[in-house]
Amino acid sequence: MIVTTAKPPPGPGRLELGRMLPSLLDEAVRQRPNQQAFNDRLSTTPGKPGGPGLPWITFSNAEFQRRAQAMAAGLRAMGLERGDRVALFTHSDMSFVLADFACLIAGLVDVPIYLTHTHDAMRFILSQSGSAAVLVSDEALLHEMLEVAGGLAGVKLIAVANGRPSGSGEGGPLVTDYATLVARGEQALAKDPGLIASYAAEQHASDVATIIYTSGTTGAPKGVMLSHENLSSNAIGSLSDLPTYLEGPDETVLSFLPLSHIFARTLMYASVYFGSTVYFGTTDSVREDLQEVKPTFMAAVPRVLDKSWERMEAVGGALTGVKKALYARALEFAAEFDVRHEPTGLAALQRGVLDRLVYSKWREALGGRLRTIIVGGAALRGELVNRLGAAHIVVLQGYGLTETSPVISFNRPGRNRAGTVGEAIPGVEIGITEEGEIVTRGPHVMLGYFANPEETAKVIDHDGWFHTGDLGKLEDGYLSITGRLKSIFKLSTGKYVMPDPIVERLEANPLIATAIIAGSGEKYCTALLFLDHETLTARYGVATADVLRKAGLASELREVVRHANAGMPDWSSVKRVAALVKQLGMADGSVTPKLSVRRDKVVADNAAVLRLLYDEAPAPEGALFIEVLPAGVAV
Repeated sequence: MIVTTAKPPPGPGRLELGRMLPSLLDEAVRQRPNQQAFNDRLSTTPGKPGGPGLPWITFSNAEFQRRAQAMAAGLRAMGLERGDRVALFTHSDMSFVLADFACLIAGLVDVPIYLTHTHDAMRFILSQSGSAAVLVSDEALLHEMLEVAGGLAGVKLIAVANGRPSGSGEGGPLVTDYATLVARGEQALAKDPGLIASYAAEQHASDVATIIYTSGTTGAPKGVMLSHENLSSNAIGSLSDLPTYLEGPDETVLSFLPLSHIFARTLMYASVYFGSTVYFGTTDSVREDLQEVKPTFMAAVPRVLDKSWERMEAVGGALTGVKKALYARALEFAAEFDVRHEPTGLAALQRGVLDRLVYSKWREALGGRLRTIIVGGAALRGELVNRLGAAHIVVLQGYGLTETSPVISFNRPGRNRAGTVGEAIPGVEIGITEEGEIVTRGPHVMLGYFANPEETAKVIDHDGWFHTGDLGKLEDGYLSITGRLKSIFKLSTGKYVMPDPIVERLEANPLIATAIIAGSGEKYCTALLFLDHETLTARYGVATADVLRKAGLASELREVVRHANAGMPDWSSVKRVAALVKQLGMADGSVTPKLSVRRDKVVADNAAVLRLLYDEAPAPEGALFIEVLPAGVAV
């Protein structure tokens, strides 16, 4: 039963239904032309990827549209038909965006594949989706895909954006390149100028536009089917409800998140629709790109902002004298700031002084022109929103899933509540069930899981509510995430533990990369703390097991855990922890391609360490055991 619901608040946002994704580009070209719409560091060396240090190559939205339409006609000329699946194994740059729009225009369903997937996962996706073709960025990815798809009879065509179309074997898929597809398409369009219109006439907004496979933290990947209307309504609804986002080329967007993930991709569609100027960077070059591009808007994940804040704090440690004292006051003022309340009087005067002397430097580190940072993909600490807000850096946290296209809610300027994920966007309804689960319905909810009606029925009920699996609460229309439904466990005492609040506090400390709370069926809670190698090296000079013997580490971690325990019920507090330096990753299956931690896998892999925590035996090699509180002592 749904016990609480919320609908979008009044605002400038609008709900547009029945839109095909190519129509967003069509409208932008007609009404919001932009000579610098797409900017990419494309390599001039065949087979070599683009990257930092290379010059930017620019395309107008009209030129991009022409190329996408020609490539669409080329794909159809190669024998692909409406509804065929085409896998995208590309970098998050123009090679993705051009392939994506070409598929959308041609009525093909594209299937992004994470570059970080294992080969077994890639084969599963190609096979389960029935992909007939694969589009790749460069020769390195081409060779990898030839190895992956070699034994799959369904893949008939592979095209490379930048590189030589060689490497296909007898009986293998035909290998070509984007340039050939565009040339074939131009020939076809010269013969029949009405081809693009005919493709559009046979499509509907309810058609599947893409299938995105979610790795999840348990089970096999599931293919999320999203329609043109799912994505177009979400893209327009989201950014039209952001008053700081400008129409036209003056909005400069830095895009560096993976376009194979739905968050960056939907924002890309919105940027295209509004005629923005988009630069495609990488996660490795964010700092350099911020200075060169000087964006006015960007989307980020919490870890990017965490790292930025850590660098800001570190600057103060290197100062001396008056500058050090001033910087310390700037950090202190930021720590006390609340984005809901603009300072007045003496506080406003003090902020102005600190802004001229300190906070302006923080903004310069982010390029100097950023009006808005949208954050999604994981939990963001509320205090970070407030601290950056003190420096006039507007950070707006949002919430969504692949299955919801993805945006369900986000905070708006002037209505920003740190610690929440904001209010619903146009067309979206949010509910909370009796169990505290967040549910949502509207045009953003997926069509279902590809060829998997049983799993679809588990998450979309007969009233159209999609069950997110997340726990949350609604207050004055603002949604807060309180945990995961599946993360709750019960102690042997009968008490239920919600570990997420403590995990969030622990992982907020730069020393801890990942925290896992355990205790199901036990008398008390323990934790596995996987330490951050970058921070260990900076503080202790080493990130190997030797660091566990360093003086001060145990006491520092003990205080971190005690701080995380503060205010928690006794049964939820962590009594003993094991600190480990080994890194979790995709190679051992402990981390998904979306960088979500598979908690059950980590617990299983470290069962012996956890057992010793409860047996109160000495720590094994490679672990540091720390007693935070004796098992019977209350917090």
